[in-house]
Amino acid sequence: MITQEKIVVPKSGYAMILSFLVLLSITVVSFFTDFALLGLIFLVPMLLIASGFFIVNPNGSKVLVLFGSYQGTVKKNGFYWANPFLIKTAVSLRARNFDSERLKVNDKLGNPIMISVILVWQVRDTFRAAFDVDDYEKFVRVQSDAAVRKMAGTYPYDNMDDPSEITLRSGMEEVNVRLEAEITERLEIAGIHVVEARIGYLAYATEIASAMLRRQQATAIVAARHKIVEGAVGMVEMALEELSKKQIIDLDEDKKAAMVSNLMVVLCSDKDASPVLNTGTLNS
Repeated sequence: MITQEKIVVPKSGYAMILSFLVLLSITVVSFFTDFALLGLIFLVPMLLIASGFFIVNPNGSKVLVLFGSYQGTVKKNGFYWANPFLIKTAVSLRARNFDSERLKVNDKLGNPIMISVILVWQVRDTFRAAFDVDDYEKFVRVQSDAAVRKMAGTYPYDNMDDPSEITLRSGMEEVNVRLEAEITERLEIAGIHVVEARIGYLAYATEIASAMLRRQQATAIVAARHKIVEGAVGMVEMALEELSKKQIIDLDEDKKAAMVSNLMVVLCSDKDASPVLNTGTLNS
């Protein structure tokens, strides 16, 4: 009993065309003469020969089964003739796209997210696709969804506290490699070759999207403020150092503190500062 794919090349269909035409001619002539019984006799083999013809298109195949026994797969395109009692099931070898529905899953931190996968696949082993699974196209859809759910649960959507951690949003390359490996392992049983797999859509679920957006905005504001303060401290330090080096003005500790306070307010404020002119002395 054959348990793996077997490539076969049947007889050329053009060679059997002549036999079919001969039987057809005899049958037609018999019905228009007094030999109708002879025509009926030749009609049966003519119909059997006609049912044995089949065509295999480029990137297509025919799985041949005779009374429940696998006989082989025809992958070479052309016009063929085979046993008319063979069941010839077409299995496409073309690359196909599968864009899954947007699934609601939980990430590693338990946050609900919406995610979908874009999968490019093709049948590599026709025996497995035809006999090891019930419906290989449905099998691809179901197992791809299962792989996405499993993969999404191993990564957080985002991690603002630790930017070095691989996340679904920032680590697309690593995540797509993991996703492709997961889907490949699941579809191997059906003889499916995964050409490419990647995340097609990724977002927080609607019930937490607004809250997470505010969190991202707050994190961005804090990061920006940190940079502003860091730069302002450097500028104040440089100003005091230059004033002291060039001996433009002699500042005691209280005056330095006042100057630092004023400069920090001006440099760190998110609005333009309103200048105040002091017409008195520095001590006034």
